[in-house]
Amino acid sequence: MNEPRGVPARPVLHRARSVVLVNTGDGKGKSSAAFGVMGRAWARGWRVCVVQFLKSGTWHSGEQKLAAHLGIEWHSLGDGFTWESSDLDESAARGRHAWEVARARLASGDYQLVILDEITYAMTYGWIATDEVVAALAARPATTNVILTGRQAPDALVEAADTVTEMRLVKHAYDRGIRAIKGIEF
Repeated sequence: MNEPRGVPARPVLHRARSVVLVNTGDGKGKSSAAFGVMGRAWARGWRVCVVQFLKSGTWHSGEQKLAAHLGIEWHSLGDGFTWESSDLDESAARGRHAWEVARARLASGDYQLVILDEITYAMTYGWIATDEVVAALAARPATTNVILTGRQAPDALVEAADTVTEMRLVKHAYDRGIRAIKGIEF
């Protein structure tokens, strides 16, 4: 059957052993989308690991509570939002440590899904080299799927990913003075 003019031919479909997804953009929902996949993966019997690059262990989000209940490995290794940091050198050191933990989990072959939440900030701030992240993604075991989240995903990361979704901000309650709501934002 011929494709209509101007419509690209569909590729021949095949099963990939794993994929790399990037959720980026200025809109809300990057991490939430990744955690939705976390629940789906767990329900399929996958072993899942989450590494958070900005949030600290003192945060107790709904997603983290769910992960603990499900037996999902979870690491919150940051020290909070950088604009609230009293020591940016400490924030950077924590970001580099989070990368070491993440790199080990990626390379291990123990997980079918690894979520690197807010990793793009660590790359953008220069705490970790984008080339290192891209190389680790390329070298990961064939059955390890990865989701990376955060604003301003570097071009090299976008190029290396199989799927990239950009969340676009249209309107946000915070701009009207509405604080984050437990159960909606965290």
